[in-house]
Amino acid sequence: MAKNDTETQAPTTTAKLSLPTLTTMVVGSMVGAGVFSLPSRFAQETGVAGALIAWLVAGTGMLMLAFVFQNLAVRRPDLDAGVYAYAKAGFGEYLGFFSAFGYWASACVGNVTYWVLIMSTIGTLAPALGEGDTVLAVVLSSAGLWLFFALISRGVKEAAAINRIVTVAKVVPIVFFVILALFYLRPSVFADNFAGADYAGSLFQQVKGTMLATVFVFLGVEGASVYSRHARRREDVGRATVLGFLSVFAVFASVTIVSYGIMPMGEIAELRQPSMSGVLEHAVGTWGKVFVSVGLIVSVLGAYLAWTLMAAEVLFVAAKDDDMPRFLKRSTAADVPVPALVMSTLLSQVFLVVTLFSDDAFTFALDLTSALTLIPFLLAAAFAVRVGVRGELVVAVLATLYTAFLIYAAGLKFVLVSFIVYAPATVLFVMARREQGRRPFSPREFVILAVSVAGAVLGIVALAAGWISL
Repeated sequence: MAKNDTETQAPTTTAKLSLPTLTTMVVGSMVGAGVFSLPSRFAQETGVAGALIAWLVAGTGMLMLAFVFQNLAVRRPDLDAGVYAYAKAGFGEYLGFFSAFGYWASACVGNVTYWVLIMSTIGTLAPALGEGDTVLAVVLSSAGLWLFFALISRGVKEAAAINRIVTVAKVVPIVFFVILALFYLRPSVFADNFAGADYAGSLFQQVKGTMLATVFVFLGVEGASVYSRHARRREDVGRATVLGFLSVFAVFASVTIVSYGIMPMGEIAELRQPSMSGVLEHAVGTWGKVFVSVGLIVSVLGAYLAWTLMAAEVLFVAAKDDDMPRFLKRSTAADVPVPALVMSTLLSQVFLVVTLFSDDAFTFALDLTSALTLIPFLLAAAFAVRVGVRGELVVAVLATLYTAFLIYAAGLKFVLVSFIVYAPATVLFVMARREQGRRPFSPREFVILAVSVAGAVLGIVALAAGWISL
């Protein structure tokens, strides 16, 4: 076997990630496409009152999840690539496999939102790109996918260094937006938007409608646990998780709330993505739109880099644990799991093509990204309930209840579409079992298989009949 195509772990000389680097990677993962879409995404669902409650619920729930990952990193240092490993340790190999696949697929679909938003941003100058959902936009996005594949193939160390620089660069325009919006905020407009528009529904419906958007912008809070095998010190994994979350929470909430003081809620809801640029343009003129658009492109490319790394890492560790086919455990001398990276890029490519058939490519990809992570998050929180003690147990229970509420808030549409994605993945699980000379499923696993297949069939029927749409 060639030296640069091994099935062994990276050399012991591979540089380990420090606490600042891990924290930066968590922040870099969370500060991406989602935050630039928040103004219109929230205004489509809720007014100021609902937004404040939604951020309180989301902030508390995600903080509990952050504490869960922190506690588990210390309590179970033997488990790498946390989100996947915790599900397997707590609930068996098949659910662990689903957790790994779901988290991986979520990262790949999330990467699609980045390219859609970039093309939509450039589309204001080049109408042929539409809102990132035209054939030309998909072709150019595909080129970007494979260019980043070439970059990341050089090694984790180089990619992480670039991500540190990009993270700083992309936070600046977001903070600048909040400061300018506060300066131009009109109290009368803010007051008119407080209760919400007529189309928003009850306060509970308003809060429920924003939950998937908040999940999307907080994806990455678990990033340090995914890279646990690279951490210099195990306790840094949990610290980076909490520090990363606290660093961005106030900024995310502020982006949404200050926008309600610039424009009427109904007008914000109709803004083209990235809606943050439309809000700032209304406040200060064209230069504000250009400023945010440039910041968005930098931000999104940095987040794409971080998420592609995390996606490949999850597949790689799952393969090393014999829960994915053996070809996915191959890595180069630079510690890059190239086959897993190829798989990640290919799946993103598939979903880029799917956006051509969606009524709203960005919103569909954003919501599906969030929905696919809910099962992995729920299983990790439930595992924390099983191993937690006293104070940790309270946190784990709250995190579990929060993720269960998110599944309810996602609605039947995205639960069914998630099954359509999950069920075919079982082929990879069967391949791994056959390579080990084991029977594909135990009796308990057959039950889980039956549920997933039934959900996928129902989802396909629902799409074909027009009960749900992309």
